[in-house]
Amino acid sequence: MKLSDFDFDLPETLIATRPARPRSAARLLIAEGDQITDANVYDLPDWLRPGDRLVLNDTRVIPARLSGIRRRSGAAGETEARIEVTLLEPQAEAGAWRAMIKPLKKLREGEQVVFGAGLSATLLAKIDGQGVLQFNLSGENFDAALAEAGAMPLPPYIAAKRPADAQDTTDYQTVWARHAGAVAAPTASLHFDAELLDALQARGVTMSHVTLHVGAGTFLPVKVEDVTTHKMHAEWGEVTETAATEIAATRAAGGRVIPVGTTALRLIESAARESGEIAPWQGETDIFIYPGFTFQVTDALMTNFHLPKSTLMMLVSAWMGQERVARIYAHAVAHQYRFFSYGDASLLIPDQIAATGARKRHG
Repeated sequence: MKLSDFDFDLPETLIATRPARPRSAARLLIAEGDQITDANVYDLPDWLRPGDRLVLNDTRVIPARLSGIRRRSGAAGETEARIEVTLLEPQAEAGAWRAMIKPLKKLREGEQVVFGAGLSATLLAKIDGQGVLQFNLSGENFDAALAEAGAMPLPPYIAAKRPADAQDTTDYQTVWARHAGAVAAPTASLHFDAELLDALQARGVTMSHVTLHVGAGTFLPVKVEDVTTHKMHAEWGEVTETAATEIAATRAAGGRVIPVGTTALRLIESAARESGEIAPWQGETDIFIYPGFTFQVTDALMTNFHLPKSTLMMLVSAWMGQERVARIYAHAVAHQYRFFSYGDASLLIPDQIAATGARKRHG
């Protein structure tokens, strides 16, 4: 299975740098088996059935991007360097974080970087091209300083076009965000607003919340030609007993389980790997879904349009089939759908669910 199997031509003009307004006005491509329909996200209740259950990732994106100054004294006097930091994940020690640091070569172990809002950090170690930083604040004090000094960690393909601003603080966060820890948003969920949630509830669609803290590894390119040898970065997640019970009850009653976003899908499939049935689960998952994977819990998937040659293209290809995904993406490009984090959405329903409503595992 080659990396080139998941490539496609995407005009740069289709990369969205701002979301649709209102959120639910984004376009929605519905793929039921081989049938493709063009709609909008606010039409979603019309495409779901009473008794269906949406699975929502309630992670909260932290303003993980920081810009600071490193000062160094030497024979020639004091020198300064601008240091850009993107937080990746907290470490066991309070106030310590693993981070991407640019330029890492300009920061030595033991040196300090000063940010705004009274926040500073000392480099403890360099590991595999990243750094471990010890901040001067922790807990609620750290959260408050980060909220003031940090910026939302927009994906590279947006950040290359414009800097993050105050509008992104709201735009790049779901309306149900609860548990802080992600450095990237579960972007399919960004399309939901209060009006859509009310309409779904009126339709008889239920919802369960799970948590997967999306890491920056979601944006890292696949560098191997044989995609089966690619190693995913681990991300922390939790399926609570309540969520597992709700999902199991929906399946038992014949309703469909529909994760909103690839993060929610990866988490519930991780929670079902051992027994084949959804169960409470907590820990780190590095599950890699590519064609040949057997899905245990998912019946349909709502997701945005993904980067060429990305692990997410491999996931949707595993879900719908490579040839069908190629046709879906060709349709999306031809009909000017907007791509990536702030782009439009798709609802992907495989053959056996679309044709009969029956549940059948496939891989």
